[in-house]
Amino acid sequence: MGSASENLETTLPRTILVVEDEKEIQDLLAHYLRKEGFSPVLASDGETAIIKARKEKPDLILLDILLPKADGLEVLRAIRSDGTISRTPVVMLTAKGDETDRIVGLELGADDYIPKPFSPREVVARIKAILRRSRPGAQEPEPATLTYRELRMDVGRHEVRYQGKPVSLTAKEFRILQTLLSSSGRVLSREAILSKVWGEDTHVIDRTVDVHIAKLRQKIPFLVKAIETVKDVGYKLRES
Repeated sequence: MGSASENLETTLPRTILVVEDEKEIQDLLAHYLRKEGFSPVLASDGETAIIKARKEKPDLILLDILLPKADGLEVLRAIRSDGTISRTPVVMLTAKGDETDRIVGLELGADDYIPKPFSPREVVARIKAILRRSRPGAQEPEPATLTYRELRMDVGRHEVRYQGKPVSLTAKEFRILQTLLSSSGRVLSREAILSKVWGEDTHVIDRTVDVHIAKLRQKIPFLVKAIETVKDVGYKLRES
């Protein structure tokens, strides 16, 4: 029989930080989240969002891009650079249809992207899907350490080193590199990479994978040749 604290932990509602400056949308999302058993925490500007994210350590963050004081991309950068909350799933909300904003958010490590206007039920469904994927034990266990030539990845510590020097990667760059290292010599389609890194329920476009691969090659130059582009298909990591 588990302890009282363990039982309490399993029954506590999962916390969702809703960062939205339009009160009607904020209240609507909070209402639907409570109906589904979540515990919403609210923030109306970027600075407050960063403070509450660090204090509350939510299970997931719904983050609007257009915010006062600090925009959503600034908030996302702050989250991904803070080791205590860097792995918190983030879903971006925005009224903008500009593909550039979407790609920048995903480059910075957003887990999903929902354009306005949206259905609150769809938002809740996306949240549930992301939380299922991020739940401990939801995915197959990975080796604690992955190596490729002079590249070393410590999965548990979320660290990458090349020739002994640390390499700073976003959460998505890390997952893409982890996927390639785990499948050395095998061709992975863009769709397979999207499914593995973003999940099957995401609406991220294929080009996002190309952008992240380009960033990896820029940060770790030997990957320019090590990661082979397979025309009209995807990518593969050449066998070491």
